[in-house]
Amino acid sequence: MTGAAPAGIPLRQLLMSLGEPLVELQAAPAGLDVPVSDVAILDPEDPATAAPGELVLAIGARGRAALPALRAAGRARAAAVAVKLDAPGQADALREAATEAGVALLSVRRETRWEHLDALARAVLAGPDAPESVEPNVGDLFSLAQTTAALTGGIVSIEDTSSRVLAYSRSADSDEVDDLRRLSILGWQGPEPYLSKLREWGIFQHLRSSDTVIAVEPHPELGLRRRLAIGIRAGAQPLGTIWVQEGSQPLAPQAEQALVGAARVAAAQLVRRRREVSADVRLTQTLLTGLLEGSTGPQSLATHLGLNPHRPATVLGYATAGGQAVRAEVTGLISVHAAARHRGALLAPIDSRIYVLLPDLPPALPLSTVRDWALEVVAAARTHLGVELRAAIGSTVPGLAQVPDSRAQADRILDAMGRGGVVPEVAALLDVQAEVLVSEVLALLQERPGLRDPRLAALTDYDARHGTRLAESVLAWLDALGEVRVAAQSLHIHPNTLRYRVRRAEQLTGIDLAQPQQRLLAMLQLRLPSADQDN
Repeated sequence: MTGAAPAGIPLRQLLMSLGEPLVELQAAPAGLDVPVSDVAILDPEDPATAAPGELVLAIGARGRAALPALRAAGRARAAAVAVKLDAPGQADALREAATEAGVALLSVRRETRWEHLDALARAVLAGPDAPESVEPNVGDLFSLAQTTAALTGGIVSIEDTSSRVLAYSRSADSDEVDDLRRLSILGWQGPEPYLSKLREWGIFQHLRSSDTVIAVEPHPELGLRRRLAIGIRAGAQPLGTIWVQEGSQPLAPQAEQALVGAARVAAAQLVRRRREVSADVRLTQTLLTGLLEGSTGPQSLATHLGLNPHRPATVLGYATAGGQAVRAEVTGLISVHAAARHRGALLAPIDSRIYVLLPDLPPALPLSTVRDWALEVVAAARTHLGVELRAAIGSTVPGLAQVPDSRAQADRILDAMGRGGVVPEVAALLDVQAEVLVSEVLALLQERPGLRDPRLAALTDYDARHGTRLAESVLAWLDALGEVRVAAQSLHIHPNTLRYRVRRAEQLTGIDLAQPQQRLLAMLQLRLPSADQDN
């Protein structure tokens, strides 16, 4: 095959950054200088595809099930495929397939979480080409970790305030790495037994409250080597921690001074990262809200998030009677469930409702699948928050340009639910077409008194003044299609009593319920609340 190689970093550099704790090279038929330009996640339910220069993470495809991914990666000139192996013997068949396909094969440790490997690989790709640079102001935490390791002579990891690993330096000798570091990298977070010991020794309290370096003495019985640590802080706000583990050689004399400088650089980078993430979230919300409201075209959001504007999309709308605090909790719950079901789900609270845009949907996604997703959210809100949610499924539209139409349809259903006209807690228009249309006609009657029959208004006024139930009885009789016994039973009265009330209503108002038009208008107008009928 011919063509320019995609820009990126050499596979060799990516492997050096990822390190032995996470991945192991099984085959590299094209060598270690092939460029890696991107990371792609291949879900087991997706067709096996790849793009030039990609590191393909074959999630869920263990053993021979990864063969289609290897072949597709080879055809597309991808850089490498990463898989998990259930048994040692599986590697032989996969190595042979990788060699035949001409694509590198990486095996991933079973304990490693795919989302962590994805995040780490993307962070390495986003960093500078020279990770050993002593200029750590490039904004790359991995570069900073490597630089700090060079200055201190130790093995460095940078963690957030929840002890989640953000970046770490590579170690040439895995025997130098103690259990705490190895388990932290594999699990992307410090293991709880070790963390509890650090809390017991007062290490975390010091890191949260002080800008100075603290030493943690070795504890061979726990598998811990000596290490230094310093808190990363922005003023009084803790942002994380830098840890330097001692290897086979003592730390450099200037290790503590280097740590102080590294913590200040890391603080600036983390603050900047938070601001960038916050700005990106605000921009996404602005573009998404504009698209849902029809004030912004689809191309801006598609370009910003890399979406295909011509793939099917659906809008889900959620409503609850709770206040702002309740909506905040519900919004968090919906976001988690939506992301679990659809990787590209986007969420936008607008006024009292919460909308979820599902872009890039498969062309033949069944409505029942989306309904099941919405039902899960409604059930979770009731179980975990004690909140009653209503959910409406907008139409599936052919592209992002039609998203406002899908949102409008969801709003029509939610409006009808709010008026009490729709029984299901989750519904699409196909489920409740008649209920929605009747609800909208009633809303029109509420807004325009001139469309109402004054004789029916006089009937409800008579009931209000005399404590009678004539209007209710007429409506029950109409709903039962004139079946007196059925209507009387619904009101818990004798059939003769119902006949009397219907005749009395006709005598008082002059309406003629034998006329189809008058019956139709009575069925609608008598459904209005009494206050609206009398206006």
